[in-house]
Amino acid sequence: MATLLVFAGLVLLLLVGVPIAVAMGLISIIAILALADASLLGVVAQRMYASTTSFTLLAIPFFILAGNLMNTGGMTQRIFDFAHALVGHVKGGLGQVNIVGSMIFAGMSGSALADAMGLGAIEIKAMTDAGYEKRFSAAVSAASSTIGPVIPPSIPLVIFGSMTGVSIGALFLGGIIPGLLMGGAMMVTVAMIARRRNYPSEPRSTLRNALKRLGNGLPALATPAIIMGGILTGWFTPTEASVVACVYALFLGLVVYRELKLSDLPGILLETTNQTAQVMFIVAAAGLFGWVLTYLRVPDALIAALTAVSDNKWVVLTIINLILLMLGCFMEGIAIMLLTIPIFLPIILKMGIDPVHFGVVMTLNLMLGLLTPPVGMVLYAMSSVAKVSIVELTRELVPFIVSIFLALVLITYVPGFVTWLPRLFFN
Repeated sequence: MATLLVFAGLVLLLLVGVPIAVAMGLISIIAILALADASLLGVVAQRMYASTTSFTLLAIPFFILAGNLMNTGGMTQRIFDFAHALVGHVKGGLGQVNIVGSMIFAGMSGSALADAMGLGAIEIKAMTDAGYEKRFSAAVSAASSTIGPVIPPSIPLVIFGSMTGVSIGALFLGGIIPGLLMGGAMMVTVAMIARRRNYPSEPRSTLRNALKRLGNGLPALATPAIIMGGILTGWFTPTEASVVACVYALFLGLVVYRELKLSDLPGILLETTNQTAQVMFIVAAAGLFGWVLTYLRVPDALIAALTAVSDNKWVVLTIINLILLMLGCFMEGIAIMLLTIPIFLPIILKMGIDPVHFGVVMTLNLMLGLLTPPVGMVLYAMSSVAKVSIVELTRELVPFIVSIFLALVLITYVPGFVTWLPRLFFN
């Protein structure tokens, strides 16, 4: 009964338009007063503060800052130029460039929104100038940006690791193959649509031009190698890697490419502060909510309910996937993660599911939520950037959502796609 009341109250608050962080905080306080002990109100501030003090969470503002520096400092344009030389001649032309560019950028920022707002704006302009429909250009850019939090570094995986104690390095490695699968599925989708609509392909780049673009983009392209190489060799932790990414992006923007000016920094820092505050407010409220759920023994009740349905881990994973996909239609991704990890973690451990595998599966689920109405953040961001209606963009996104869903099914039921690299490096 307590479980039903808590979640019914949370859904009610969300339906009347209360922001997710406020809704989780309010329902936590109401649950303490109505279902627990009013004397526990004294720990509310303590639990919210404690949820935000993990050393691992320091990676979030620094990866956000790194993405903002890259978007302003000329790195995104050079990534796009290199991807153009690499795959511009493939069927679908600039659509394929869009996806490959996002796969490369994914190894630097860890944020779908950073990709959508930075690289996406460049991609949409290039595609529409070349004769592609704006709604298709926006759909490809929106879908490809969801690769960002799957291929490392990844802000959702940092949060998952900080909440569960799972190695973030292992989670980062686990996301590489699924991210490549997502990109490959999207490239096939673009090729099929391009063939049906007779979209143009770009002329094959000459070797000289390709080498020139590679040379221009090489310092930017080295970022993923620096980040993952440093983590895997033990030179720095994932949190320290986020600082290294910022320093390197700042160096490239100011010294190498010289497109970043000191006068740009106050605006970049303010934008980073705003984005970080939004994330950390949700983290704080979700920490309190998770503590209240644990106090009311809600996870125990849900474990009992799920295991009563089936003790087969694949059936349980299917149910969890369906729950995450439904939540993704109505809630922001990080909020879902913070809300459900305390509930689902005991279940997956009881079922013998590898937490690295589950962390990547959860992250891929959340990426689908970014593209689906009514709360898809990337959907709304790309609609705003491209000046395309939500209805048009959603309709155009359907084939890409299907391709991402197929990648999700594949990594859910074939864990080796996630666990092979982590076991290779960490066992």
